[in-house]
Amino acid sequence: MSAENPSRCGLVAIVGRPNVGKSTLLNALVGEHLSIVTARPHTTRHRILGVVTKPEGQILYLDTPGMHRQARRAMNRSLNRAVHAAVAEADLAVQLIEAGRWDDEDESVYAALAQGETPRLLALNKLDRVRDKAALLPFVEKLCAEHAFSEVLWLSAQRMEGITELESAILARLPQREPAFDADTYTDRSERFLCAELIREQLMRQLGEELPYATTVEIEDFKDREDGLAEIAAVVWVERNGQKAIVIGAGGEQLKKIGTSARRGIEKLLGRRVFLRLWVKVREGWSDDEATLKRFGYE
Repeated sequence: MSAENPSRCGLVAIVGRPNVGKSTLLNALVGEHLSIVTARPHTTRHRILGVVTKPEGQILYLDTPGMHRQARRAMNRSLNRAVHAAVAEADLAVQLIEAGRWDDEDESVYAALAQGETPRLLALNKLDRVRDKAALLPFVEKLCAEHAFSEVLWLSAQRMEGITELESAILARLPQREPAFDADTYTDRSERFLCAELIREQLMRQLGEELPYATTVEIEDFKDREDGLAEIAAVVWVERNGQKAIVIGAGGEQLKKIGTSARRGIEKLLGRRVFLRLWVKVREGWSDDEATLKRFGYE
């Protein structure tokens, strides 16, 4: 990169209340199915780093969990710490909201941003669901009068609309810095982590309201066989025997369906055939135990 056109690189925290579309936005920006997406709030439980390299610079996106207003359990507190840590590290924050909606949860997210000096962009998502977009103008004017946002962006992450404009607004505000990753890198997360997340995605999608949040996935073994097959053994952890029965289903059919769907996603991710084995195990109270959370990768 020449001195006349120096490279830019920086961390961008994508923050917002639960289920506002942060993970969908990250995937749209990165162009990969990096962060799992379901219709349920609080799907994202980890900070996910997505790397996008452009001629103008490199953007390091941090997808964050939704803020928990009532952090009663260790899991909730861990997720809130992840959000605050991301904002503290970031060079820029993008607060994502649903177009036309600003509630107490959105205000709590803004309050977390306002504690630091990180520049903030406001991104209105799900614009495709708003019939009268002109009616949003007074809404945005009021928000900007009461909150310090550097710029307002309009988008529909699911439809890939407004992504280029958001990206340009971000690049213009990043510091002049050399790239942190090679141009072909799109995340710092391991294949083991991504495979575990794809399994958890199917758990949440297929079990819906039946599945409690106290469920996580741990990869016990991951190896490439001589025949080119990736052999993966994973454990689905729950907190009660009743939850275990739900995940397994009658005659093991539910677990088989989850495994089949997860395997397809993993094969797409890895670019090779996969042999996936799943077990369901019980560990009482794991989501409210700090030591167990660390073991399962919740930092």
